Amino acid sequence: MDSLVESGWQYLVTNFSDFQLSCLGSFIVHETVFFLSGLPYIFLERTGLLSSYKIQTKNNTPEAQGKCISWLLFYHSCVNFPLMMFSYRVFKFMGMRSSFPLPSWKVVSAQILFFFIIEDFVFYWGHRILHTKWLYKNVHSVHHEYATPFGLTSEYAHPAEILFLGFATFIGPALTGPHLITLWLWLVLRVIETVEAHCGYHFPWSPSNFLPLYGGADFHDYHHRLLYTKSGNYSSTFVYMDWIFGTDKGYRKLKALKET
Repeated sequence: MDSLVESGWQYLVTNFSDFQLSCLGSFIVHETVFFLSGLPYIFLERTGLLSSYKIQTKNNTPEAQGKCISWLLFYHSCVNFPLMMFSYRVFKFMGMRSSFPLPSWKVVSAQILFFFIIEDFVFYWGHRILHTKWLYKNVHSVHHEYATPFGLTSEYAHPAEILFLGFATFIGPALTGPHLITLWLWLVLRVIETVEAHCGYHFPWSPSNFLPLYGGADFHDYHHRLLYTKSGNYSSTFVYMDWIFGTDKGYRKLKALKET
């Protein structure tokens, strides 16, 4: 496995510059993982397959789904990609590299764990701030246009929110200056996580059934169903911040009622 990764990376660094890999390569990784993991949920919703696992009975119209995809393509091209190009110098200054040797799996695992911890902390407070009256009305309400979320709605948001909460995703890598392959793995895991949280389905194999303190679709779907400024459930991946500050009480009460 290690030799396969090294061979593939050797091809990339031989044929592409550091700037191309860091900017264009990261963009391609993001877009590929995002749409491949998100589009199947549109198929499930339109066909009704696995509907018994759907959290809400309501479905989005094809027009609403199409609107989401159109705006995402625009946002990704005009906001996300320029942001990746702009942040390249910052990451390089902090020590990011694409050259050999590749980092060990111990280093990669430790850095990814750190990224999750700091992202959860920053995202929670940023998200909670976005639910104050003025910011919710003028910025965050765009994301909440979809009270019944599906995978791709995870990144459907006002451009200001993309920049604001995007900071939470990249603060960890910016602080540590990881190898580019670590940054790509972080992007993959973060995208898969946020798509799953917005997918609208709670399956027996959903990560929240196995990972302690993992939020997942059921946790975040509650947040989308309540269209007002104090809905709670503000966490990103893991829910300990909501638990510590008591902003998941409504969700916990609802779950307790359903269980009884």
